[in-house]
Amino acid sequence: MRPQDILMPVAAGLHCKPGGFHIDPVRPVERAVITHGHSDHARAGHGAVLATQETLDMMRLRYGENFARSTQAMAYGQQLRLGEVTVKFHPAGHVLGSAQVAVSCEGTCIVASGDYKDAPDPTCAPFEVVPCDVFITEATFGLPVFRHGDAADEIKKLLASVALFPERAHLVGAYSLGKAQRVIALLRAAGYDAPIYLHGAMEKITRYYESRGVALGDLRPVKGMKKADLAGTITLAPPSATSDIWTRRFPDPVTAFASGWMRVRARARQRGVELPLVISDHADWDGLTATIDATGAGEIWVTHGQEDALVHWCTAKGLTARPLDLVGYGDEDEGDAVPAGEDVEA
Repeated sequence: MRPQDILMPVAAGLHCKPGGFHIDPVRPVERAVITHGHSDHARAGHGAVLATQETLDMMRLRYGENFARSTQAMAYGQQLRLGEVTVKFHPAGHVLGSAQVAVSCEGTCIVASGDYKDAPDPTCAPFEVVPCDVFITEATFGLPVFRHGDAADEIKKLLASVALFPERAHLVGAYSLGKAQRVIALLRAAGYDAPIYLHGAMEKITRYYESRGVALGDLRPVKGMKKADLAGTITLAPPSATSDIWTRRFPDPVTAFASGWMRVRARARQRGVELPLVISDHADWDGLTATIDATGAGEIWVTHGQEDALVHWCTAKGLTARPLDLVGYGDEDEGDAVPAGEDVEA
């Protein structure tokens, strides 16, 4: 069976006709396989949803109990027969519960990676290379300019700034699922054991991480704190909150933003970011190319991101490669916007 007979891009997303399901569909479908809980991949309104327990829990936290008619949890390494195909989940290293989906049919294996990173992250299972015939890779940072470096060095920059400006508060913009918890864990690994404060929109998911055994230390809601008492502290907030009226409750705040996009200084300036922190939950250029090599796949499908450069790199290596041109991915902060009417004290 040809790979395109197993998985095919359609308007709703990647469709597996022989299995009767879509992977990360962007509109409601009867059967959905979801790679992880970010809002550009995990949407409400499907009939049946198959995902890891953590991803299902994230969807419940964000969309409520009735986000789908039915759900089924899959563990890493577990196999399930769906129609004419076998589906198996493997860790993607992106956020808690994130999975690569291996779809096998008649001797052909296609791995849909979702979003992934190969960098170490104590808050989720590490990325696993899955040998396959076709590898579907993201390309969020699919340009050679994107080399993220060691996230621990970025945390040192943050702590140096805190030490240099003890009279100021530090506000770190970070997506509430994955990035915020990773930044907290990195701070703890660097020896920072002071309380870390959370915007109200961060609390549910961060407490969920703790319930799954991710140790994050002393975390406190920023709501109710006196302005003067926030001098010298670190607060995690959704990126949208670091540029609105909510910041007035902090003494002379230093605005930071943890993102792979902070490698582009113009982006930092556009957002008014004083302290850009290059910390990404996506593979950088070296991570993407190393992963493609490691899978041993002879055919590469490239999606959501800088597709052309990665397709060119693959072709130069003698691999068959093509862009998928899927629409609707890449806005993972969409679900992290502060809800309308949210108390500015949050």
